[in-house]
Amino acid sequence: MFSKIKSFFVGRPLDSESIGEQKLSVLWGFPILASDAVSSVAYAGQEMLIVMVPAISFLAFGQLTLLSGAIICLLLLLVFSYRQTIDNYPNGGGAYIVAKENLGIKAGVTAAAALSIDYVLTVAVSVSSGVEQMATALPMIKPYSAIICVVLVFLLMLGNLRGIKESSRIFGIPTYLFIFAMLSIIIAGAYKMIINDPSIPVIPQNFAQAEPMTLFLLLKAFSSGCTALTGVEAVSNSVPNFKEPTSKHAKKVLYILAGVILVLFGGISVISSHFIPLDVVNGIAKLPEGAILVNMSSALFGAGSFGYFYVAITTFLILILAANTSYSGFPILLSVVAKEGYAPRQLSYRGDRLSFDNGIVLLSVMASILILAFNAKVSSLIGLYAIGVFISFTLSQSGMFMKWFKERSKGWILKAAVNGFGALVTFVVVIIIAIAKFSEGAWIVVIAAPVLIFLMLKVKRHYKAVQAQLKLRQDEYDGYITAKTYNNRVIVPISGVNRISMRALRYARTISDNVTAFAVVISQEEEMDINKNYKRLNTQIPLKVMYSKYRRVLEPLLEYIESEEFSRESGDMITVILPQFAVRKPWQKLLHNNTRHYLEKQLLKHRHIVVSVMPLQLKDDDFVYKNPEYKY
Repeated sequence: MFSKIKSFFVGRPLDSESIGEQKLSVLWGFPILASDAVSSVAYAGQEMLIVMVPAISFLAFGQLTLLSGAIICLLLLLVFSYRQTIDNYPNGGGAYIVAKENLGIKAGVTAAAALSIDYVLTVAVSVSSGVEQMATALPMIKPYSAIICVVLVFLLMLGNLRGIKESSRIFGIPTYLFIFAMLSIIIAGAYKMIINDPSIPVIPQNFAQAEPMTLFLLLKAFSSGCTALTGVEAVSNSVPNFKEPTSKHAKKVLYILAGVILVLFGGISVISSHFIPLDVVNGIAKLPEGAILVNMSSALFGAGSFGYFYVAITTFLILILAANTSYSGFPILLSVVAKEGYAPRQLSYRGDRLSFDNGIVLLSVMASILILAFNAKVSSLIGLYAIGVFISFTLSQSGMFMKWFKERSKGWILKAAVNGFGALVTFVVVIIIAIAKFSEGAWIVVIAAPVLIFLMLKVKRHYKAVQAQLKLRQDEYDGYITAKTYNNRVIVPISGVNRISMRALRYARTISDNVTAFAVVISQEEEMDINKNYKRLNTQIPLKVMYSKYRRVLEPLLEYIESEEFSRESGDMITVILPQFAVRKPWQKLLHNNTRHYLEKQLLKHRHIVVSVMPLQLKDDDFVYKNPEYKY
């Protein structure tokens, strides 16, 4: 039943040879991997204005444009740097691989932890922001924002579980529709500015300031605007997802991304300075309620117009689907980390549709928890955002700098200068974000990142310990199996004389001549009954019955194994065969105590005990009722 439901929602399994067909072209790779950075146009400028408007003055919107210009310059620096990363590390992993190979294991794990946190936050922020955009146009859905967000995350998860190729088709088109919507706003706004349209809102000049325009306030606004740069790293992390030649296609997407952000983010910042109407309450300037892009489209196209709803709908879609950048980058990052032993191995396995299912599900669960914890409030979530990705930026740039410095290949001075400058700038941004956003939630990331790093190192230590204990020494290869044999003693715990216990005893005789049936009873009547029925078997296999006054099974069994009566030699192995019948329906399992699972778990803690399960598949209830040979 479960496999049929899974096949219906996710699709039929794909064979391993189909992996090449799941690769992305530039046309579909761009919307999938760039949607996060492109979508940030919808909220990065808004978050900057939220900081600046209370201190608005005659030059405030000019300062907004200057800050946007600084962010765009930083974007271009990152794009050039990540182009070098793609050329030198085409197998994915991005900042993690770069930092690990050039700065050491701890630096690599730090980059992976920071990026993982950022990917989770990308999903939470993007989806929450998308629902906020729609709630501006449809206020009746606002009370249900958190629930709607979780449902949308679930749908994103299903879409990505269907595989890379199908998810690119599902999530790609809205990105292009959103780009067209933003270009429409820029063109319409520029046209009205050129003709000096009288409908342009007049920004009031004479009103009180809630707080002074300080350097700290500007840096705080800058840190909010830096969310526009999240997603740039996803291209270098996901190079293996592209068709051959992978590096060439990945770099093309990176260049297109830079051009699109340059035009959209820069253009929207300029248009915002003329088309965002401000509310003045008690002499204090305030932004109007709702999403800025939707309010701006209302001023440009008219409330309720086609353009108004087109902008609202495409903005909603791109923000929801921007989370797909994380669904492309996060599972691949974790698969690389897991293969090297710093995350559970299960995260490195591909699922039925050749996507990394475990990583996709983990991302969805963590993002949903965040959304519910912060009630889908973008202003609350944004405080946690961007610091993680800028930590990875800094480590990636530093790693590339060290690579050029060590190798000193042709043109290394220019390359090292670019990466060194990039590392310095992004490090300064990390400090700015950490200070400016610390009280708004960045402290959570500051604490969460070291915890995640500790856990990743702990996982690696465990895997190394397991490997050390399982690995054969060179001198153990020759004759290891024949050098020593075990004396196998078999115990078959039985709850009564019935078909399943007798089947287990018959099997036990085929693997050892030393077999004991073992039963635990809680009353004299039960002991008499089991002895009476066992004698009727006329078998040479001895029966050991032990009374348990606390109605337990495991403790008496272990007590018997360790007793002198059992007379086990130091070299003996004990095989415990657990009889177990299997019912047909999942709900029927709830009607049985399933003691076998507990016994198996506890017995496996003892190195000299081997646990084997003897199954008996029961027939369907209706079949039994309809056949007279079954008597009750």
